[in-house]
Amino acid sequence: MYIRPKHLSDATRSALRIMLIAKHAAWEQGAHPEDGTHAVYHQEMRATLERLGLHLTIADRYEALFERPDVDFVFPLLNRGGFLNSEMLVPLLCERHGLPYLGASPILRGLSDDKHLTKMAAVARGLRTAPWAIYRRGAPIDLDRRPAASHWVVKPNASSASWGVSAVRSRGELREAIQKLHAEGHDAIVEPFIVGHDVEVSVITVDGKPVMLPTQIVEQCDPATLRTYNEKRNLTADQAYEIRPLQDVEILAEVEAATAKLAPEYLPFDYGRFEYRIDVTTGDVMFLEVNLNCNLWSRKTISMAARQIGWSHDQLIETILAEAIERHGLAMAEVDLAA
Repeated sequence: MYIRPKHLSDATRSALRIMLIAKHAAWEQGAHPEDGTHAVYHQEMRATLERLGLHLTIADRYEALFERPDVDFVFPLLNRGGFLNSEMLVPLLCERHGLPYLGASPILRGLSDDKHLTKMAAVARGLRTAPWAIYRRGAPIDLDRRPAASHWVVKPNASSASWGVSAVRSRGELREAIQKLHAEGHDAIVEPFIVGHDVEVSVITVDGKPVMLPTQIVEQCDPATLRTYNEKRNLTADQAYEIRPLQDVEILAEVEAATAKLAPEYLPFDYGRFEYRIDVTTGDVMFLEVNLNCNLWSRKTISMAARQIGWSHDQLIETILAEAIERHGLAMAEVDLAA
């Protein structure tokens, strides 16, 4: 598969003032004690944008957008703000100022970050999805709505990187896990525990259309265990999984067909990841969730997929950024100095 990477013109680079807003954009000390390599990721993104020769402004707090900043475009990576639905705040603040930004609109970010609503959209598009139940904070906890299973996964309905995820086996444990998430300010979603591996389809938009990069499988050493937040943020020395290209042609065809059905629901979104779960006991493939504005770190899935078509990490970031800048009408043509 060959996809031509996009480039920013020199005129665009020199004229546009771009704000990178990320929690650890100014961090200089390697891994963070709580957020782990998420801080390294933000450092790398800052270095990448600087390497692309952009007129860059750095911010690490929402307050930087409370008043309209003196920039033309925002590159938002400030997702986990410590409150419910914080992923929507930066694009909302940008919309308030009429300020163009990378990624999906606030309502689409909300749709993708709410796992329950995402599954409803997937079912409406005909995707095979495991049964689930949503338990909103403040609503009654009716455990009779739980999906039939021997044990369950309980997680914040808008979590990322497996934060707050647990596995439970009894009705009592299930209620406790839901109540714990409610007490921490989160809605809870309950799904059957599927013994298996995750499949991740990375998608970028090129000329306004969704384009799939090579699909990856996240293969667990023990498919009966959960990937944890500490593993994903490299806060533990043990990593019990391997990310590699998916080779099974039947599963590959199934997840790519499913993604082609669902991706148009989220356009325009610039980049994202569509996730599935393979049940190793039955061979079934179930849709899990969508992660718009997914992790762009060079060691994560979307960059790994880009390398498999011959792109560097810089080319991936420049392509995503150039697409968004064109979509917002900010791209400038090269000036023919000889003319």
